[in-house]
Amino acid sequence: MELYIKLFDVLFPVFFVIGVGYYLGVKDPKFDTKFITNFAGNIGTPAMIFYTITTTGVTLAVFVEYFIYALIVIGGFSLIGLFFLFILKKDIVSELPPLILPNTGNMGVPICLFAYGASGLGVASAIASVIILLHFTVGVLLAKKSFSLNILIKNVPIYGIIVSVIFLYFEWDVPGFLENTTFLLTYTTIFLVLMSLGIALSRFQVVSWTKASILGAVRVIAGPLIGFALIRFLGLEGFSAGVLLIQCSMPSAVLTYLVGSMYSERKVVDSVASVIVTSTLMSLVTVPIVVFYCLKYFQ
Repeated sequence: MELYIKLFDVLFPVFFVIGVGYYLGVKDPKFDTKFITNFAGNIGTPAMIFYTITTTGVTLAVFVEYFIYALIVIGGFSLIGLFFLFILKKDIVSELPPLILPNTGNMGVPICLFAYGASGLGVASAIASVIILLHFTVGVLLAKKSFSLNILIKNVPIYGIIVSVIFLYFEWDVPGFLENTTFLLTYTTIFLVLMSLGIALSRFQVVSWTKASILGAVRVIAGPLIGFALIRFLGLEGFSAGVLLIQCSMPSAVLTYLVGSMYSERKVVDSVASVIVTSTLMSLVTVPIVVFYCLKYFQ
């Protein structure tokens, strides 16, 4: 019974805030989320990356280790995603991002925080850093079918990753004022991005429930299976393995829609949005199962 209470404690805050956002989006379809997007992208996310990586006990070795693990599972996601997109006769380039880039930031980081505390938050952010980096490199490349270095240079969260790695490398202590400031920004960002996720879901339209449901299922079922396979192959254990599995189980990232809307044709964008909706709905069932398993076997 205690494990079920813990599961409820972990998931209720996340889904509740997403629900608040969805309610606000339905109540006011013109609800402006531009402030949240600008704040999270330019201030909140870099601060969250810095705080969670430099103040939660994560070492440079652990950061690099799970950064690499994240790249490995992304490779696995890519192979499966390409296969199913080919079978369904979809655009195997522009429609690949929602299958390979899970929502590790908006949704995964808070769940890992509530499941494993500050230690889990640090490992979760190491994995999320990979996804953030890939959004503005591989994600743009796939959506645009070309790449611009200028986009990467202007991406503020990447500088948060660089500064965090520098602090880890030199083992610098974070000044109190900086830790306190990034602490406040971190938890503010977590709340705002969860709410914006709910708002975004209230606006997306599904163009083909059959194909979108298949691809959504691929995202939330194949993801944890690949993560579990890597954990077993490498013999990983403890809360870090649990964090990796939880992050692999996340639905498609909303940011794939934002990037796609900037660079892809409308048909592709609608398809990406459809996968985000179906995978997120399915995650209401699959994520609790994965979190329950992690809480029971990875402590």
